[in-house]
Amino acid sequence: MTTTAQPLNITLALVRNLITEQFPEFAHLNIEPVKIQGHDNRSFRLGPDMLVRMPTEESYALKVPKEQTLLPRLKPQLTLSIPVPLKMGTPSKDFPFPFSIYKWLEGESANSLDLDDYNLESIALQLAKFLKELQSIDSSEGPEPGLHNWYRGAHVSVYDEGARTQIAQLDKLIDSDTALKLWNKACQTQWSKPPVWIHGDVATGNILVQNGKLSGVIDFGGVGIGDPACDLVIAWTFLKGKSREIFIKEMSLDADTWLRAKAWALWKATYERCNLQDKTSIYALKQEHLIENLLLEKI
Repeated sequence: MTTTAQPLNITLALVRNLITEQFPEFAHLNIEPVKIQGHDNRSFRLGPDMLVRMPTEESYALKVPKEQTLLPRLKPQLTLSIPVPLKMGTPSKDFPFPFSIYKWLEGESANSLDLDDYNLESIALQLAKFLKELQSIDSSEGPEPGLHNWYRGAHVSVYDEGARTQIAQLDKLIDSDTALKLWNKACQTQWSKPPVWIHGDVATGNILVQNGKLSGVIDFGGVGIGDPACDLVIAWTFLKGKSREIFIKEMSLDADTWLRAKAWALWKATYERCNLQDKTSIYALKQEHLIENLLLEKI
């Protein structure tokens, strides 16, 4: 699979032209970029009730038709709001990928909010309910892990080579011996039950909060079926203290699954830290603290 050399420069003018050409019924509506943008997609509010989501690279564009197909199947079985596809745009001379128009979901990204312990504890309960509902949906026709979702739902050892390299590169910053022990122990465990539905990227940027409560979960590009451990990383990247305890208790999963979840968190944090250009940034320090906490804490 190939990708563009760098993410496309997706401008407001480009989006306006695409909407006018492909969806003239929406051409009169106001279009504006959302305040907080992700890496995989650029998002624009279309009128009061819709969202245009534009993939920035070919690999991210592969997720567009998958979301268009699967989200309408999953939504009726979930009590929490998730994106509802309304239209799918097609590649054109100005933009090489398909793109989506969704119903607008109210709420703010959790990564833009300063939430107190009470709110976090409430959100922990709601997150656990959402994930358990998702995992309970019939997975017999779901997509197995692969390039389409960066192998979320696969065994964590799919990233074995990268994890070991990253841990070695950070040897002077982290307790690499303990990190390797955690990684090795996690790789020796398995998900022994039938595959379940996973979101694939339960991160703060994909959690919507309104009035201190969870109002929606977005970005299902990583959706698929498999081992749910990858969806539990949020226990360390967002939750803390009592809210983490509540989430772990409510999920009712075995210790081995939580060990693989810690390994997923370790892999991602070491990956992020190793690939940051500014090694002294706040985000770099955040990854270092996350790694430290992972290696100190016991489930």
